[in-house]
Amino acid sequence: MVLETVSGKRNRGFYHPNHHLNLLGHAWILYKEGKATELIDAAIENSCNLHEVLCSIHLGLLCVQHRPEDRPNMSTVVLMLGGEGALTHQPKPPVFFTERNLLEEELSRSKNEPCSANMVTLTQLEPR
Repeated sequence: MVLETVSGKRNRGFYHPNHHLNLLGHAWILYKEGKATELIDAAIENSCNLHEVLCSIHLGLLCVQHRPEDRPNMSTVVLMLGGEGALTHQPKPPVFFTERNLLEEELSRSKNEPCSANMVTLTQLEPR
């Protein structure tokens, strides 16, 4: 949620012309390359505290770590968002770092098939 707020983009449906990563993957790549400022939404770019926004990106990436012990607990997150506490370690690649195949997504949307492959039956109970 923090990364969506900073970037002004939603994770779901995120598109970048140079790759097929979701917003989280895009944020991770920029962070890893030292270009996290490129994630900042142009609408807030000139009016934000750059240090606070970069800390928010760092914190957002820590919150999506694969192992729970690598993630900060919520009280720590609240303190960090309030400007208290320190970011003690660097994030690892996030757990939901996905690359999408846009062609497959488009084809699956264009078919008139149900979205789920679950074969579920419904039983209606009626009194005697």
